[in-house]
Amino acid sequence: MKTISKIENLFAVMNETADLLAQECDITYIEALAETGENLFQGSILQENLSEVTMKSLKRKYESISLDTFEKEELRKAYQLAILKGLKEGAHPNHQMTPDTIGLFLGYLVSKFIGKQSELSILDPAVGTGNLLTTILNYLAIEKIDSYGVEVDDLLIKLAYINANLQEHYIHFYNQDSLERLLIDPVDLVICDLPVGYYPNDIEAAKYELKADEGHSYSHHLFMEQSINHLKEDGYLFFIVPNSLFETKEAPKLNNYLKKVAIIQGFIKLPLSLFKDERHGKSILILQKKGPDALIPKQAMLAELPKFSNIDAMNSIMKQIEQWFKENKNI
Repeated sequence: MKTISKIENLFAVMNETADLLAQECDITYIEALAETGENLFQGSILQENLSEVTMKSLKRKYESISLDTFEKEELRKAYQLAILKGLKEGAHPNHQMTPDTIGLFLGYLVSKFIGKQSELSILDPAVGTGNLLTTILNYLAIEKIDSYGVEVDDLLIKLAYINANLQEHYIHFYNQDSLERLLIDPVDLVICDLPVGYYPNDIEAAKYELKADEGHSYSHHLFMEQSINHLKEDGYLFFIVPNSLFETKEAPKLNNYLKKVAIIQGFIKLPLSLFKDERHGKSILILQKKGPDALIPKQAMLAELPKFSNIDAMNSIMKQIEQWFKENKNI
């Protein structure tokens, strides 16, 4: 007989209570998930005018679990499963959550590049539901981390805020267009699953070097420039980018800009099996902002990852990556 894991048990409570609230309050599942997440964090039912039957049912389900008994990663994964269900139901067709395998691999890369630091500041300018940022925060064994997340979508940032609260991560959230003025001091590190497409605000885009010469500008190019603007000298950027990033008509301008302000540390193609359509394949681009202590590698880290499930092939690639660090960063 299959035993139910702690994550499955917590997901079941989140899922069932979100279903109850969605029905009772006449809201979408994903909106109800934000409500139930807040209830769990506050330890009380915050919605008013619920029927007695619903109140009793919610109370019984909430009391069946204790958040104190869960690790941060267990909380993140259970909440992520519920969010994925909500996103699949069509509330946000344009928002795809970064797969866990990518987040964990990115966490590994970040930890190798930053080395042994006791303090760190980190920004995600397209934080979404906070899943990628909290995956990396859970991976890093650093005493003090100041985290910042920016998201234009009201509902997604509410989910991110609850996500952070449940995992007890102190994150400063900004509900705004990331390409407008950000009141955030320069950070040590930027991570971002770049929003790909065209940016409709031509007036705001005109403030950027990477604006298009005609028509709308690529939002992912502008996000890269904004991220570099909010990064300290020698700081690192980890972008999840389209495989075609350096193949578009705007690529020469992007190339020239990056050569001027940053050093490319690596470009790692992710397995195409992670994406529904191969045309939407992505890579991890690792940059370091130029500064007095910036590392100029003998050669950038270039790799193409096999399926994560192919253990032998992954072990081979990981050995090559570890060797790169030994040769370039003395790790």
